[in-house]
Amino acid sequence: MKNLPMELLRAFVSVAQLGSFTKAGEILGRSQPAVSLQIQRLEELVDEPLLNRNGRNLELSDAGNNLYGYANQILSLNDLAISELSKSAVSGKIRLGIPSEFATMLLPKIVSRFASAYPNITLEVNCELSKNLLSKAGKQSHDLILALEDNPSKTWSNLVKTDDLVWVTSADRSIQKAPIVPLIAAAEGCIYRQRATNLLDQIQQPWQIVYTIPDLGGIQQAIQEGLGVTVLAKSTVPGNLRVLPPSARFPDLGKVGISLLASKRSANNKAVHLLTEFLKTSLT
Repeated sequence: MKNLPMELLRAFVSVAQLGSFTKAGEILGRSQPAVSLQIQRLEELVDEPLLNRNGRNLELSDAGNNLYGYANQILSLNDLAISELSKSAVSGKIRLGIPSEFATMLLPKIVSRFASAYPNITLEVNCELSKNLLSKAGKQSHDLILALEDNPSKTWSNLVKTDDLVWVTSADRSIQKAPIVPLIAAAEGCIYRQRATNLLDQIQQPWQIVYTIPDLGGIQQAIQEGLGVTVLAKSTVPGNLRVLPPSARFPDLGKVGISLLASKRSANNKAVHLLTEFLKTSLT
């Protein structure tokens, strides 16, 4: 009888889900050649090709499709057994603060993947403006904060990455000829709102806040209805909206910093450390 090594199945499932040896290696902490070798060893064990290359894309072969379902079941049972039987499994509750603008796009991916990897860790997520998260009260009420930094050119030890801010509008409705720019934005204190209004004032372009909505879902709905434009970090723009290129009417918005700040009391908290590294990987 042949045995299918767990690490080979995990590499195979990661490649199948991500469609890339390199991305799978980043998740697994291995190099691209190492992951490729694991897939080759698994193919030798089952005596079938598991992946086909279609240009730059990777696709599962017929045998790969058959194995994929079994591999997921095997890994799920293995992870469940380890989680329930291991006395050293990391557990705890983390109070995570995250900007409202990032919640809709980022949270579903984070919560599902992190929960699968660490089922004994509970996330309590609070969505707020970065200004509120970084206040004294905000820092006291969270174990870990993902916050936006208005001036990423400054040296911030907690800076994870920078992202371009962009003007976003409806994919099929135009507001570019309106004499007054209709803005859809979060409440006062939002970095995106402040950046947009400051720049429009600098170029003496009239503007008006037509809707104040705290979450990306509401902003997205208002934009789809053709009610105005908004500003978002480029990595969070939904696929059904359109990014406007910089122009005389809509000037370049520059960049925003994305930082992770753990509370002092969480310095030695392994669960918080795991979530911090997980978020860094997801963001970068």
